[in-house]
Amino acid sequence: MASPDTPAGTRRPDGDFTLARQEEIDTVVQTMRQAGLLPETARVAYLSLLDPPRGAHRAEISRDRRFRAHLLDTEGGPTLDVIVSATRAEVLSSTVVASGDSGELPIMEEEFEIVEATLAQDERWLAALSVRNLPVEEVRVAPLSAGVFEYEEEKGRRILRGLAFHQQHETDSAWAHPIDGLVAYVDVTHGTVDQVLDFGAMPIPQEHGNYTDPELTGPVRETQKPIRITQPEGPSFSVEDGNHVEWEKWSLDIGFDMREGLVLQNISFDDGYRRRRILDRASIAEMVVPYGDPSPVRSWQNYFDTGEYLVGQWANSLELGCDCLGEITYLSPWVVNNRGEARQIKNGICMHEEDWSILSKHTDLWSGIAYTRRNRRLVMSFFTTVGNYDYGFYWYLYLDGSIEFEAKATGIVFTSAVPDGSTDYASEIAPGLGAPFHQHLFSARLDFALDGSTSRVLEEDAVRLPFSEANPRGNAFTRSRTLLGSELEAQRDADQSRARSWIAQSAERTNRLGHPVGYKLQPAGLPALLAAEGSSIHRRATFATKALWVTQYHEDERYPTGDFPNQHAGGAGLPEWTQADRPLDGEDLVVWHSFGLTHFPRPEDWPIMPVDRVGFRLLPDGFFDRSPVLDVPAPEPGACHTEGSGASEGSGCGDGCGCGH
Repeated sequence: MASPDTPAGTRRPDGDFTLARQEEIDTVVQTMRQAGLLPETARVAYLSLLDPPRGAHRAEISRDRRFRAHLLDTEGGPTLDVIVSATRAEVLSSTVVASGDSGELPIMEEEFEIVEATLAQDERWLAALSVRNLPVEEVRVAPLSAGVFEYEEEKGRRILRGLAFHQQHETDSAWAHPIDGLVAYVDVTHGTVDQVLDFGAMPIPQEHGNYTDPELTGPVRETQKPIRITQPEGPSFSVEDGNHVEWEKWSLDIGFDMREGLVLQNISFDDGYRRRRILDRASIAEMVVPYGDPSPVRSWQNYFDTGEYLVGQWANSLELGCDCLGEITYLSPWVVNNRGEARQIKNGICMHEEDWSILSKHTDLWSGIAYTRRNRRLVMSFFTTVGNYDYGFYWYLYLDGSIEFEAKATGIVFTSAVPDGSTDYASEIAPGLGAPFHQHLFSARLDFALDGSTSRVLEEDAVRLPFSEANPRGNAFTRSRTLLGSELEAQRDADQSRARSWIAQSAERTNRLGHPVGYKLQPAGLPALLAAEGSSIHRRATFATKALWVTQYHEDERYPTGDFPNQHAGGAGLPEWTQADRPLDGEDLVVWHSFGLTHFPRPEDWPIMPVDRVGFRLLPDGFFDRSPVLDVPAPEPGACHTEGSGASEGSGCGDGCGCGH
């Protein structure tokens, strides 16, 4: 790990090029072909750059650019997990992936269309549509991950399930017209239909949901005045070597993975003469959307958007003025399609800085000093579309050394028919149109490296104290801090009633007060997974049952659901690793934080959903010896208003603007 005494402003060699390059992808694919691992019948389900190894020799060997690939043979050949050195054009390992309860490779893009095309030739499906007077060419079928249920015959086969929607014309939003009571199970490898389950025709909601149609929008507002964000001298951050970012006192490398999407690495902060490491790596390593409707048509619905669908490969190409506003810097990561061809996501990552209200402020009656400093933050984000939902993943760095993550959920809610109105499991959002209750649950992977040291994790609770001799007026309260000494002890729930948080501390470094340097994880404290213990989704998404997990770092322990969550029976990842109950105090640790939204859809979420958001914060807790923002300059007087705004020219307070926006 990095030395705590690395000079400020010095970039260490272990962070170079955390983004994959096109020529590297081409080399990896060609190397696998030459080794006979990628015949014409094989497909690349996943391919991404591996992190450099950690340990004493990291800097020396990090130049060996290793890639990991998952290969699926469509003609029944072995499924392979391959590691290739792009630097040496050499296959380092090739492992056969067993099918069955151990899971399948991620769902591939070319499999999406197979479900609808296969069903269009199935007599049972056509008969079900005929009963409903629906022409097959107007029926869209959502290709949905299958999960694992009582169907023994599905083991070892790539299964997708299909729910249907009526698209009444080419630009119609089919989500407005769910064809309820009907579901199909499709083998996408062989293009066959296992089952068509028809529980009887239900009325198809007819009101359209075309959210750009003037019938719904009405006259477009003419009240908005332009907001123009200008930085005439350019942004305060710089990008070197394609993906190394320096901003204010922050230093980090931007990475991107087909599965996780945006990955931040080598996150450091300049403190005086020292460049101090905080995190080796930060990402959102899993995301699952479990649905709560027990009807036979959709009781199986749950989607691991990260592990099954690979959110990174569906990243949007962002547009200035639409997705990002201001002085924007874009990065365009490379991924690979199922044929092994490199594909660039143009403007897939957006970076900018923005004003963020007040940083610190005080008007002192004794000294007469009126003090105001404004905050700003560096924003690094990407947006991805997985089926009906769109998700924004936003990482924020602040001047005071704090880090924040925010997930933004928007798009279109998954719909059902509710001819009798809202049910115990779905909201009516339009006449006869329902949206089942569901959750959006995320897992953040945070590889702490405080000053390049080993770590420990403590749980902090607020404690209400009873009346006593020491507390005669009953006003006292205190805090408790409990060391989480092993992996089983570190499986913890959030508790807002106790203001519960968790602190990652260095096991080796202290501040000037003699206390361990640390960072505090502040959770949102919203509900964890609500499915019953023992259910299929509970077994498969066990990570989401606890807000906190802590594990020893091991290179092969990458994802909280294990490597292959698609059609995995459950128990992989965090629940499997932590059964060893390895000690945590003074180890190289990974903190896993589960958090998310519970969505009871509203009429206001239809026909397109305004953003809902959730996230967490990381705050320095004894990491610095004092406030790290004393050197932030005063804002320019008069910069908080424009002519004609009602404020007098030159208004302000003390050494800078007093506006509190």
